[in-house]
Amino acid sequence: MSRQRLIAFLTALAVAVGLAILVPLASTASAAECTTPYSSSAVYTGGMTASYNSHNWQAKWWTQGETPSTGGSGVWADQGSCGSGSGGTGGTTGGSGSCNYPAWAAGHNYVAGDIVKYTNGNYYKASHDNPGYDPVISTWYWDPYGCNGGGGTTPPSNGSFVVSEAQFNQMFPSRNSFYSYSGLTAALSAYPGFATTGSDTVKKQEAAAFLANVSHETGGLVYITEIDKSGNYCDTSRSYGCPAGTYAYYGRGPIQLSWNFNYKAAGDALGVNLLNNPSLVETDSAIAWKTGLWYWNTQTGPGTMTGHNAMVNGAGFGETIRSINGSIECNGGNPAQVQSRINAYQNFVSILGVPAGNNLSC
Repeated sequence: MSRQRLIAFLTALAVAVGLAILVPLASTASAAECTTPYSSSAVYTGGMTASYNSHNWQAKWWTQGETPSTGGSGVWADQGSCGSGSGGTGGTTGGSGSCNYPAWAAGHNYVAGDIVKYTNGNYYKASHDNPGYDPVISTWYWDPYGCNGGGGTTPPSNGSFVVSEAQFNQMFPSRNSFYSYSGLTAALSAYPGFATTGSDTVKKQEAAAFLANVSHETGGLVYITEIDKSGNYCDTSRSYGCPAGTYAYYGRGPIQLSWNFNYKAAGDALGVNLLNNPSLVETDSAIAWKTGLWYWNTQTGPGTMTGHNAMVNGAGFGETIRSINGSIECNGGNPAQVQSRINAYQNFVSILGVPAGNNLSC
């Protein structure tokens, strides 16, 4: 072989070898980064992400203890491979990225896909069209958003709740085992603003106020459903009707959720089909607690503000009574029932070691 042909052959060989080396390197460099590894003890809500077996996964709704896969209940959506693809259990979060999105504005109309910066400094992406619902309260309409495209928040741990399990048991010595402390703490991720807003005193006052009203509604967390189930809580004027049955929407859970339209609204907000499956509120402890937190954080009832806003904005415990059953109990309607709620509240704040505050009655 001539010298010129040898040089040409070696040059071509070098190019071929170089390409063989560069191609897999380019593929590796373009692989998605793995988000936070999946944890079986963590609570995930719709839009949150986790990595498992070198894939990123996104939760479609609330879940805990269900390993990411394409099977099971279908709660996990495979977002594709991540990291080096070596088969590990997950990678670490990559670069922080940067966000430049407008501040969330109450009352502004948002469409699915809009991204906003909330007042807590975190970002949220609209998963459904909405007229400016609060991202940390109306979690069915908003998903946490990270600057790298992943979920932007971590669910609170059980230990972050201002009421300890021992205090909870002291408040409800005769409670039904269905109303578990673990069910309550698992539900907290649906409304992260609950009992985490304001001073330590306000946080404990809100928790006590919620639990006091819950205690009154359920006879001290004894009753899961209302005793008389013969009532017709089906509003047939609603286009969606009562698919579970005319008499299927009786009171259930810590706030005794009733009426088809409340089951529909609560289910939509929580990402659970309660209109068709109202029995979930009496068979799943976390869902039951979530319906109570849904009402407390988003519904004004016959009042002018939610129970959450009443406590964090200083309106007082009396306004929470008005929001739950004010049309029947307040303004002299049933002073004995009002006093029952006040007594429970005063007992609970005493257990938590904080003052009751002003405006206890309605």
